[in-house]
Amino acid sequence: MSTVMPYSRLNKDDAVVLLVDHQTGLISLVQDFSPNEFKNNVLALADLAKFFELPTILTTSFESGPNGPIVPELKAMFPDAPYIPRPGQINAWDNEDFVKAIKATGRKQLIIAGVVTDVCVAFPTLSALAEGFEVFVVTDASGTFNETVQQAAWNRMSAAGAQMMNWFAVACELHRDWRNDIEGLGNLLSERIPNYRNLMNSYSALTK
Repeated sequence: MSTVMPYSRLNKDDAVVLLVDHQTGLISLVQDFSPNEFKNNVLALADLAKFFELPTILTTSFESGPNGPIVPELKAMFPDAPYIPRPGQINAWDNEDFVKAIKATGRKQLIIAGVVTDVCVAFPTLSALAEGFEVFVVTDASGTFNETVQQAAWNRMSAAGAQMMNWFAVACELHRDWRNDIEGLGNLLSERIPNYRNLMNSYSALTK
């Protein structure tokens, strides 16, 4: 009996982005990416959420404690998005307002990233999968203590049916066809991947 999962690709009309616990205190625990690399990846995911006009939901855990407030850049980028400061629940899925906000979108594909990967990402991912959602974990916009913990978390979620993707792959799978908007996506990529600017400069020279 085959255990190969059918290819289920991201659909911009059925996807919602969940940014979980990117908080000023928690983010200091991230050691599997450098600080600058991680910040760039998180903001790249936020950029593509806006580019594709995806519903985006922000949540934090116990802001009044050591976890700290949400990083200000995300709050500024999504001033009108649902924002759920959880009073104590570790698993965001245990918070009724968070789940209601997701279900209110009517979308079944969850693109999730957060801090830390093994708790703040893994717990709601496993909970959502159990309720029939498709979950796509953005691996490079989620961080944790070290690569051993990272790999264990990825394996646990993958075994339950979640798909592991980086933000660049998410952008490309949502876009589907370069002809949809060459310069729009190309410029977004150039902002977050400096070497990609070489591609866009070459393209611009050829099309002048």
